[in-house]
Amino acid sequence: MNTPLRILGIAGSLRANSYNRLTLRAAQKLAPADAVIETADICGLPGFNEDDEQTPPPKVVELKRQILAADAILFALPEYNYSMPGVLKNAIDWASRPYGKSAWTGKPAAILGASTSKLGAARAQYHLRQSFVFLKMPSVLYPEVMIAEARNQFDADGQLTNETAKQLIRELLQNLVTLARTLPARAPG
Repeated sequence: MNTPLRILGIAGSLRANSYNRLTLRAAQKLAPADAVIETADICGLPGFNEDDEQTPPPKVVELKRQILAADAILFALPEYNYSMPGVLKNAIDWASRPYGKSAWTGKPAAILGASTSKLGAARAQYHLRQSFVFLKMPSVLYPEVMIAEARNQFDADGQLTNETAKQLIRELLQNLVTLARTLPARAPG
């Protein structure tokens, strides 16, 4: 068997028990046997400042190290004001800089999201996909995992209870592993 594929999960919410952090925890349990999901914490990243990109803060250096060490990226994001959260966009910007030294280049990616709305973070996911084009991140397109009305999808212990969502997450992760194993390794940039 191959070495387990390392997937880096990034939650686009800072709240400790956000539905998207809970969804990432569920994904860790639902990952294929040949993959492991570790998580990156984007809490405390300063706002991106181009003046600092040549000597980034230690939290940024650590985030880029984690991205570069991963074989694939799994984003879990809520929807704020019809878009992705600013903290996630900030993390994406930091890890993409300086120009020509992006940690995202060539990293296969997948998206899932949980939201209290009936759309399950759909618009946020579409905005993130737009960023993948510039970031040169090949992505899994299907299935789309949009956990709507999230407050009704988790139990009191934070466990995902929606069986359909669990199956979609399994499929998404398997497709991410397949994509990552079929792409050639790429240097950052």
